[in-house]
Amino acid sequence: MPFARSEPLTAATVKQWLRQPVVDQAIRATAAATISYIVAVHLSNQPAPLTAPLTALLVVQVTVYSTLTTSIRRIAAVVTGVLIAILFSAVVGLSWWSLALIIAASLMIGHLVRVDEFVSEVAISAMLILGVTRVQTQAWDRVLETLIGAVVGLLFNLVLAPPVWVDTAGESIEDLARRARHLLLQIAEELGRPAPVARVAARLHEARELDQAIAEVDAALRQAEDSLRFNPRIREGLLSRIVLRTGLDTLEICVVVVRVLARSLTDLAKRRGQGEQLLAPDLALGMEELLDHLGGALVSFAVMVTDQVGRNAEEAEDRLISDLAAAWTIRDHLAQQMLRRIQEHPLAWQLHGSLLAEVDRILDELDLEHRTRRLMEELDRAAVANGSPLERLGVAGRLAERVTRAVRGRR
Repeated sequence: MPFARSEPLTAATVKQWLRQPVVDQAIRATAAATISYIVAVHLSNQPAPLTAPLTALLVVQVTVYSTLTTSIRRIAAVVTGVLIAILFSAVVGLSWWSLALIIAASLMIGHLVRVDEFVSEVAISAMLILGVTRVQTQAWDRVLETLIGAVVGLLFNLVLAPPVWVDTAGESIEDLARRARHLLLQIAEELGRPAPVARVAARLHEARELDQAIAEVDAALRQAEDSLRFNPRIREGLLSRIVLRTGLDTLEICVVVVRVLARSLTDLAKRRGQGEQLLAPDLALGMEELLDHLGGALVSFAVMVTDQVGRNAEEAEDRLISDLAAAWTIRDHLAQQMLRRIQEHPLAWQLHGSLLAEVDRILDELDLEHRTRRLMEELDRAAVANGSPLERLGVAGRLAERVTRAVRGRR
């Protein structure tokens, strides 16, 4: 985030700017490339061993996990290309047909060894080695420089671990929940007054845009998940990843249901006459209060998920329990009212029922018992996959305590 001209240049502002992923990666990559060049000058026979800093630039990523995986793929690509060049140099020299053959073979073999974005690096390494006179010396110098750059880049991120981007992902998750709450409040305002179809349909369009915003939040969360892997700053990386991922999954389901809710109201508006309200005054008032509690529950749920263990999480959990309890009470009252009013609009009874069904889905997804079961299932699955059941047992007590509090709060 660049500095605004009107914003004073303070230490806090500079620190916040330096913590931006792009800035942090640029600083780290520059430092790692410089260090790798200095090391390569002393170890390589080449007068200008630029392969080492080039490798460092490519492998130093925003997170330790991505740096490690990128290093492995980069080293595999270079070594594969060098081996191909040595093999070809022993059989044929450099000509147009041998160049075409080595490029095609390198690209195909690059896909076979699964070096992903470094497939072209296989061909580049092979061509560079094939074009020199001292193949063996040049080949192993290139491998050595690649190893230097990869190792320096990896050690640089291990010794000076990059920031954990959980806060950024948390802000994205909370922003998604607040946008969903704002949309629910806008929908609630339309219920007790004459609402043209175009205006109600505009809310449906906003719900679809909100649905599309999930992809951006998912990208931020993926970066946060990568920053937690192999990061020495994090002790419970598995738990944090699972809590954030399952939290976003729950919000994604809720956002989809909000879109369906907006669709049902749009269909209901099409059945109303000009100047007629979407719902009767008493139903509109109850539904407005219900949607208000649902929006508050979404935000509280997001805060609880992103903070996880802090004071804000406990306060958010209490608010969530309160909002869910109030929403269930209002929902049950609305169900009785709608049942009595079916005779007034018999053709729209399915839409009235769908409104309650969609509310039920959101309430069920946000329920703490439901969430805890989901967390335990994911932790079990991760423990089996990673062979780390102790990490699951370490948080089981805290999750059980939260379930107990939730049950008591609903009673």
